[in-house]
Amino acid sequence: MIFLIILYLILFVVLSWRRIDWAVFLILATLPSYLIRFNILSIPFTLLEAMILISFSVWFLKSYKEVFGNIKSRLKNYKLQTTNYKPTRYPFDWEIVLVLVVSFIAVGVAGFSDSAFGIWKAYFFEPLLFYILVINVFGKKIDRVVWPLAVSALGVSLVAIYQYITGDLIFNEFWANEANRRAVSVFGYPNAVGLYLAPIVMLIVGLFFEKFKKIDFSLKIFRTTYYWQLLFLAVTTALSIRATMFADSEGALVGLAAGLFVFGILANKKLRWVTIIFTILISAGLFFYQPVRTKVIDKVTLMDLSGQIRKAQWNETWEMLKDGRIFIGSGLANYKQTVEPYHAEGIFVCDPHDPDWHRKTVWNEEFRNSVWQPLEIYMYPHNIFLNFWVELGLAGMILFIWIIGKFLYLGLKNINKKSKNRYFTLGLVCAMMVIVVHGLVDVPYLKNDLAVLFWLIVAMMGVVNLKVRSEKQ
Repeated sequence: MIFLIILYLILFVVLSWRRIDWAVFLILATLPSYLIRFNILSIPFTLLEAMILISFSVWFLKSYKEVFGNIKSRLKNYKLQTTNYKPTRYPFDWEIVLVLVVSFIAVGVAGFSDSAFGIWKAYFFEPLLFYILVINVFGKKIDRVVWPLAVSALGVSLVAIYQYITGDLIFNEFWANEANRRAVSVFGYPNAVGLYLAPIVMLIVGLFFEKFKKIDFSLKIFRTTYYWQLLFLAVTTALSIRATMFADSEGALVGLAAGLFVFGILANKKLRWVTIIFTILISAGLFFYQPVRTKVIDKVTLMDLSGQIRKAQWNETWEMLKDGRIFIGSGLANYKQTVEPYHAEGIFVCDPHDPDWHRKTVWNEEFRNSVWQPLEIYMYPHNIFLNFWVELGLAGMILFIWIIGKFLYLGLKNINKKSKNRYFTLGLVCAMMVIVVHGLVDVPYLKNDLAVLFWLIVAMMGVVNLKVRSEKQ
């Protein structure tokens, strides 16, 4: 196995040196490659990490003269106080610096443990290197990076669909059972499918409409590559949504529904009316069909099983934070150990539709045992705000709220009818919305592929903003 990994990385070095853009494409198409793990000098690495470090190093070696030349030019002009000198800054530049500083402090809070260092390099340092790499390699052609993501989404979706239909390749017996079947694709658990696919779906939707508006319908079908591109994007979107459904990733589906709704409302007048009518029909169906209405209400109010488990997690996390960790959190990779003294062994799962539930729980031992739900200690609190709070401290949570808020502000500001990238920008906004909405009950950042995907989306918005500003000048 290690021989094949070494051979692959050697070939990847050659590819990076000859065509750095193709190397980045390959990274994006194989984001789940973080599942392939190995050690170098006793230091754990993933294949994804190795590819990011190799590609960034190759780019820097080939561009260092230009990089240092730009730095010297800026320093010189600042010293001369040239009034007309307005250097192009990296999008989100000071936020990136603060993320590195705050996350490294969180390593210290965790006692500079090996696991904390590993999380820091995999979830913060390397994704930010990739952020810099993508901006420099693709520049204003940043929309090209959606294509390898679409290829990756298609592959992940096909595996998930095959698993659900056949039951093969699902190594957890409970999820493989036909009655409880949930696809996991190449990942280790079902929700990872939705966490990965849902934001990519919105990027694909944005690119689809960007391509669609450029079609000349006077041309005969199949005489232009646009038709084939649109077909590929449409099929990938449909299969990705289906795969998310087969994974039964409810948070991702809710996030997708929110993202698609916002996209439809803001895209154009025709799509707005289609979205409004479709929403009214769906809402009417939910209102008049009681079983589904009840299930939706329980889900939204967190009164279903997973919702009650989440609330228990959040309560014990809050108790931990209140006990002297409001500002510093638990430190990177240290949540499980820190929250353990505050952890409840289990909860009695409440049935909000049974008015006699409390009495039966108190007086009926058999019933009490049937509604008892043991709780494990998860790696994270499963809430995007609490996730950042416990890992990075209060400052880290505020910093990421600022980054997401700034991202959405720039996106909404740049969506106008005259913009050349209107639909693509809207796709980016909705991708971030999917991350936030799903993140209310899950962990949409603290995983190798998701951290890279997050900063890739931020990089795309940064470049789009630079393009819009240059168009106005």
